[in-house]
Amino acid sequence: MAPHRIAPVDALGIDIGGTKIAGARVSPEGQVLSLVTRKTVPDSPEDIIAAVVEIVNELDAGDTIPTVGVAAAAFLNRDRDLIYLAPNISWRDFPISRVLHEALGRPVVVENDANAAGWAEYRFGAGRDARSMMMLTLGTGVGGALVTEGQLLVGGFGAGAELGHIIIEPGGRLCGCGNRGCLEQYASGTALVREACERLGRDDLSSDELMELFRAGSPEAFGALEAIAQALGQGIASLVAVTDPDTIVIGGGVAAAGEVLTESITRHFIQAYGPRSRRPVAQIVPAQLGNTAGAVGAADLARRPHRASP
Repeated sequence: MAPHRIAPVDALGIDIGGTKIAGARVSPEGQVLSLVTRKTVPDSPEDIIAAVVEIVNELDAGDTIPTVGVAAAAFLNRDRDLIYLAPNISWRDFPISRVLHEALGRPVVVENDANAAGWAEYRFGAGRDARSMMMLTLGTGVGGALVTEGQLLVGGFGAGAELGHIIIEPGGRLCGCGNRGCLEQYASGTALVREACERLGRDDLSSDELMELFRAGSPEAFGALEAIAQALGQGIASLVAVTDPDTIVIGGGVAAAGEVLTESITRHFIQAYGPRSRRPVAQIVPAQLGNTAGAVGAADLARRPHRASP
C-alpha cells in the first residue's frame, strides 16, 4: 500500500500526561528531531500551561514553528477545544485550545493522548500499512484509538474509542469510571501487577521487579501475563465484531513483553472469536514508536489545516 500522504513541514508535538510533559520537534516522516520534557504539576493548570510555553520556546530554537499539536490525557469534547475532565490533572471544563492559542500566539490542535498515539502508529509505526487499525495502550488503564481510511474515530460527543471501558465481566471489579467489569480492570499494567502480586503472595511489586521476574522465567509472572492476554483476547473479540480492523496494535508499558504477549493475545482472541476466525482476521502486533508516539501523533495531526484552532 502506498504511504499515507504527508505535508512537508516540521511540527511541534506536546504530550501532556499526569506525571510528565514531553515535547518534540517532529519531521514530516515522523522522526523526533529534538525532545524536551518537564514534570507535570497536576494541581496547577497554570503551571502546566507555563511548562508547555517553555517547551515550545526551547523547541522553536530561534524559529517560530507555526504548527503545534497537543496530546492530552483527558476527555475532550467533539470540537477538541474543551477538556471535560482529566483523571490525573485538575482540569474541569477547561478551554485548553483557547488558552494555549493565547499563550503560544499560534494555532493549536488538541487531541486525546491515546488517539494521538494511535494516529502516530497508523502513520509511521506498526499500522502504517493498515487500512483500518485499532490500537490498545496498556498502562495505568487501557486507552484506545480507531483509524479507518485515514480518519480517527471521534464519536458524536468526542468520547469515541474508549476501548478500555467495554464491560467484559458484568458486576466485576470496580473501575475508576464508576462501572464494574471494564476491560482495563483486567488487562492494564495495573491489572498485571495486581495479578502477579496475588500469584506471588506479595503486597506490592514494582514494574521493574516484574520485568526481572519475566526475564528470570518466573511461572507466576508468566501466569499473570497469560491472564492479561486472556482478558484482552476476550475484549478484542467483542471489539473486532464491531470494528473489523485489519491490524491491532498493542502499545503502552505492558507491550514491552513483546511477542510473548501478542502471540498469547492472538491465541485467546481466536478462541473467543470462534467460528468467525475461519475468515481473515486482524493481525495483532506490538507498537513501534514507544513513549514518543503521543507527541509524534499530535504533531502530525496539527499539520492538517482543518484540525487547527482559529
